[in-house]
Amino acid sequence: MTHSNEVIQPDGWAPAKGYANGVKATGTMIFVGGQIGWTADQVFETDDFVGQCEQALKNVRAVLEAGGAGPEHLVRLTWFVTDKRAYLQTLKELGRVYRDVMGRNFPAMTMVEVKALVEDRARVEIEATAVL
Repeated sequence: MTHSNEVIQPDGWAPAKGYANGVKATGTMIFVGGQIGWTADQVFETDDFVGQCEQALKNVRAVLEAGGAGPEHLVRLTWFVTDKRAYLQTLKELGRVYRDVMGRNFPAMTMVEVKALVEDRARVEIEATAVL
């Protein structure tokens, strides 16, 4: 089955920057559980916010690839961060890291600040949905 993803943009809305307001998709779905900023061996190599985001995105990409998908198949990302200020203050650098890992694929996204994550050193957790 061929996949089809279409960005949904309501008439008259300002364009979303770095994400889509909605995505319509058909095909086989892949649900990626929350990925944090540690390596495949479950080792944190940094406590830096952007560094952990980059590793979490690489982990999402690795799970997608293991399922026969890639970043172009993403339809939704949900980011859970422990410090929204760190997120907002590093948006430019995060954008660069995101494009380096995921390319110019901008699914529907949500960012939520949370009090804590299960792993004490984790500063971000990202879950994903892809359709291929």
